[in-house]
Amino acid sequence: MNDFFTHLLHEFQLPLQSPVLVFSLILFIILLSPIVLKRLNIPSIFGLIISGVLIGPHGLNVLEENSAVELFSTIGLLYIMFIAGLELDMTQFKANRNRSLLFGLFTFAIPIAVGYPVCRYVLGYDFNASFLTASMFATHTLVAYPIVSKLGISKNQAVAITVGGTILTDTAVLIILAVIMGNSQGNLNSDFWLRMGISLSIFSFIMFFIIPRVAKWFFQKLESEKHSHYIFVLSVVFFAAFLAEVAGVEKIIGAFIAGLALNRLIPHSSPLMNRIEFIGNSLFIPFFLISVGMLVDLKVIFNGTTSLIIAAVFTVTALAGKWISALIAQLAFKYTADQRRIIFGLSSSRAAAALAIVLVGFNAQILDENNLNATILLILVTCIVASFATERAAKNIVLNEEENGESLPPSSELTEHILIPVANVETIEKHLEFALLVKDKKSSNPISILSVVPLNEDAELNIVKSRNKLDNYVKLASASEVNVNVISTIDHNVFSAVARISREIFADVLIFGWPKKSGFFEKLMGEKIDSIINNIDKNIFISSLEKPLVSCKRIVIVSPELCEKENGFNVWLDKASKLAQELSLPVVHFGNSKTQEAIEKSIHKKGLNISITFKTFQEWEDFLILSKEILNDDLLIVVSARKGSVSYNNELDTIPNKLEKHFDNNNKFIIYPQQNSLVNQDEIFNHINSQKLNKSIEAIGQFSKGLGSILKKNK
Repeated sequence: MNDFFTHLLHEFQLPLQSPVLVFSLILFIILLSPIVLKRLNIPSIFGLIISGVLIGPHGLNVLEENSAVELFSTIGLLYIMFIAGLELDMTQFKANRNRSLLFGLFTFAIPIAVGYPVCRYVLGYDFNASFLTASMFATHTLVAYPIVSKLGISKNQAVAITVGGTILTDTAVLIILAVIMGNSQGNLNSDFWLRMGISLSIFSFIMFFIIPRVAKWFFQKLESEKHSHYIFVLSVVFFAAFLAEVAGVEKIIGAFIAGLALNRLIPHSSPLMNRIEFIGNSLFIPFFLISVGMLVDLKVIFNGTTSLIIAAVFTVTALAGKWISALIAQLAFKYTADQRRIIFGLSSSRAAAALAIVLVGFNAQILDENNLNATILLILVTCIVASFATERAAKNIVLNEEENGESLPPSSELTEHILIPVANVETIEKHLEFALLVKDKKSSNPISILSVVPLNEDAELNIVKSRNKLDNYVKLASASEVNVNVISTIDHNVFSAVARISREIFADVLIFGWPKKSGFFEKLMGEKIDSIINNIDKNIFISSLEKPLVSCKRIVIVSPELCEKENGFNVWLDKASKLAQELSLPVVHFGNSKTQEAIEKSIHKKGLNISITFKTFQEWEDFLILSKEILNDDLLIVVSARKGSVSYNNELDTIPNKLEKHFDNNNKFIIYPQQNSLVNQDEIFNHINSQKLNKSIEAIGQFSKGLGSILKKNK
């Protein structure tokens, strides 16, 4: 018994040595500290740092710095920078390119111009420490971004340019970090610049030319191996970090560049993106923050006022630089006072990048413990200031939009319900992936997957089998934190069941799979899909996804005349825009000028950030002329129409056959928008008579052709 207690006391001897016990303690800290501090309205990032201070060698000495802690800390640091590059909205950046670059210049240069003299002449730092600290003032982390996202103003131009300016700021600061590190080692000469130029050129070529192509090939060839995608992404991150070190720059630059290189290939709403963020935010990044806290020496803070004075100077200087940048941006772009406050709020907080820069400087002995401790206090104060400033400004913007009638989205967006009828289980994954990308995030409705089982003696058994097969796809959607509802029903007729269920659950978007090549496409379109299209007044998407969506390079939309008059016009335009944003793809639209005006007006009203060009097209009888404009890696979207609708023309009936024969290798959609449900009786009467008249004319034409051929034979 004594041996047991002796062994137990040995295991709990400080600092802890057992890897299992150390890991358990850290996991409990990651679990409990955010929960406790949330009640005090303190950001979780500081709970983790404070926990690291308490358990570290300078606190209670529960843990000591060792190789395991250092490894996880390095992984967390690289993960932070990787996610920073991955989450940048490249489409949004391109849409506001000029203003984002100009604001990026303001928010980079002004804090350095303010911070360098303060560090050099007020605090008395040397050149390297002054310039490195000033560059830390220039960087910012979008800690307050969830506030603007939650309040629904993330598409406001002031928010867009602030997010876009992050690209220039972070990249420039990380390059400065490499230069300062070279200067501190006495290597800043012509050979350094030549070597750095060549190595960075080779590094950029590998990251932006080779890695995206390899990643694209990998995602296509191993499309079903979802766990392999995550392992591949991690491999790219650490390989990029290694290449950066070989190139003579810091490894965090490599991780950031890896995020930019894979940005377009990993949509923000994809399951892969969710896995990356989930594992990083749950394990690696908290571990890094705890390890940062372990570096803090409380004695340095409480034994003197040096750290507090430095922290006060840091905080005032950092906030002043960002406030001046926001003011100049307001004057240059003629923004409102609330937009200036939102820019200041988003750009004033420091977290990940500031910690990374100071930690690198601390490890290289450019900065001391006072700088590290002051930076942590700076992070605390700036994040609190940023949160309050952003929330106040965002609420004012929302109130102003409400007064102007621009605040809330239509109720149809809030209640959107997507239904995916299953005909072929093998293709359901691609259709579900598409639905996950375009689903409106504000809608509380799930994505419904419908399986129809024939009514026979094995119906109950087939229902169970169908549900078991579809449960795997529920897991796929759950990786994106989207609810999926599986519906299995029994019916004599599959398509009547689809029509019935779509009405029962109030589905407004139906996604059907494209039929396989079997020689009866005309029959299918004529007898089955046609009955769905004409009997269900919903937005219907018929999709053929031959290749992964991330392999596409453009979205090409072809729409008929007067399609903007259809009730479902905004629905398909919204889905195409969401897809373009998620995949960071440009859009090319073929149609007439009035449709172009309607699209431009809708995009401007919703504040969508997509790159779209317009080309005139009206020759539907010569549809194949578009084959000269459409490439194999284009995603082709053809907007069709139901018979009798305002945008219908006879040539639309032949489009499915032409797409199947001549655009077989393209990912493609045919969209049948919802028609206007409110029509007067005269229009209904005219519609019915015109249909009967058209059918009669067609019948007479066919009869005359047949009679003519008989007479020729007799002659």
